[in-house]
Amino acid sequence: MNKRELCENITMLTDFYELTMANGYLKSGLGDVTAYFDVFFRSVPDDGGFAIMAGLEQVIEYLSNLHFTKEDIEYLESKGIFSKEFLRYLEDFEFTCDVWAVPEGTPIFPSEPILKVKGPVIQAQFVETAILLQINHQSLIATKANRVVRAAKGRAVMEFGSRRAQGADAAVLGARAAYIAGCSGTACTISDKIYGVPALGTMAHSWVQMFDSELDAFKAYAREYPQSCTLLVDTYNTLKSGIPNAIKAFDEVVVPAGFRPVGICIDSGDISYLAGKARKMLDQAGYPDCKICASNSLDEYLIRELLTNGAPVDTFGVGERLITAASDPTFGGVYKLCAIDKNGEHIPKIKLSENVAKLTIPGDKQLWRLFDNETGKAIADVVTLIDEEIDSSKPYEIFDPEFTWKSKICENFTAKKMLVPIFEKGKLVYDCPTIGEIRENCAAGIASLWSEVTRFENPHKYYVDLSHPLWDLRDRLIKENKAALGRK
Repeated sequence: MNKRELCENITMLTDFYELTMANGYLKSGLGDVTAYFDVFFRSVPDDGGFAIMAGLEQVIEYLSNLHFTKEDIEYLESKGIFSKEFLRYLEDFEFTCDVWAVPEGTPIFPSEPILKVKGPVIQAQFVETAILLQINHQSLIATKANRVVRAAKGRAVMEFGSRRAQGADAAVLGARAAYIAGCSGTACTISDKIYGVPALGTMAHSWVQMFDSELDAFKAYAREYPQSCTLLVDTYNTLKSGIPNAIKAFDEVVVPAGFRPVGICIDSGDISYLAGKARKMLDQAGYPDCKICASNSLDEYLIRELLTNGAPVDTFGVGERLITAASDPTFGGVYKLCAIDKNGEHIPKIKLSENVAKLTIPGDKQLWRLFDNETGKAIADVVTLIDEEIDSSKPYEIFDPEFTWKSKICENFTAKKMLVPIFEKGKLVYDCPTIGEIRENCAAGIASLWSEVTRFENPHKYYVDLSHPLWDLRDRLIKENKAALGRK
């Protein structure tokens, strides 16, 4: 059974106004107008310097399985507000749009298009909710997970949050996103089965409590898993019983079986103090290679503090604060109309607002990333009109779209198109990479960013600039709309 077969039909997972608008477009004669929509987000969670694109594979599964069942149409008919013409249209519904997207695992930044949909407005409008659901959720978790991974400074981070996730999909897909972003594995078994995220875990406190003694529990576990023995040592008293009993189990079961112990896990108390004491006890017992794992409501800040204080922790299990992105649990991706083709004319569209952050960028666009040829580091992103090319062989001026006097001439650089074709006229043309390849893409993308961008406190603003022609278009539309309002 492949992943698409596991994916249920979620066509009706949509905001109701997508359906009322679709009916209205059809009745108004606008159903065949070609619309262009952009997905972008306005700010990085936790005031970070970048986010991570994730969820594209699930968008592909959704769009590939898009259809209305007989039961769906009967339900909509029962609402009593949809025309018979529209209901007949849904019976033969076929997705025929073009879609482009930034590949999963890529660092992304506010205000730039990370996914585009072009096609008949009924279709292109309808898919808004599910696309945003997938991109917003997984990008949020991937971004948070990578912050935790970076705080661990090369130590393994295991995602252990399934039981605190907000629903089954959040657990399964959250584990996928966390692995893309650098976590070593997950406690969520089904995420391993479906997506190949390594499932990890040993025992709970209840295992220890089930036996007559802690030592009996440790020995029983060691007999079953001598090759991968990791023991949870804080059920009763970490230093007085947990670690001494773990050492006895290692001495009496693991080593005689021809193996070395893998580790111990501390899930409560003063982790820094307990880990320090545990390290000394394990070293003195002849187990300097036995790793110490810490868990217990950790996040990037607590992990960083532990390591700053010199805690000898080798691996981390991170649960609720990762899987729920507890410190900033919303990824503000939006889906906005930017152009239409009507009566043979391409018409850019813009949304104005008194809130400057909600001003949209009009037109059919491409996203470019400029890389310095000497360092390999990303210089800036540039959003251009679709028919523009950035010639790396010539100097190229970038400038701040809001403070236009801030500019820079880029030389000795390489320009890369970031939006790649996913669907052409509804047909999938993109080969989904493996999760391992997505994970590698993520690591490489982050390595291309300067440390000033990736730091936690006051990260440097990575520039997302507009080309001159695109800036001119936006400026013209702003002025035209303001003038039209002034005439009313």
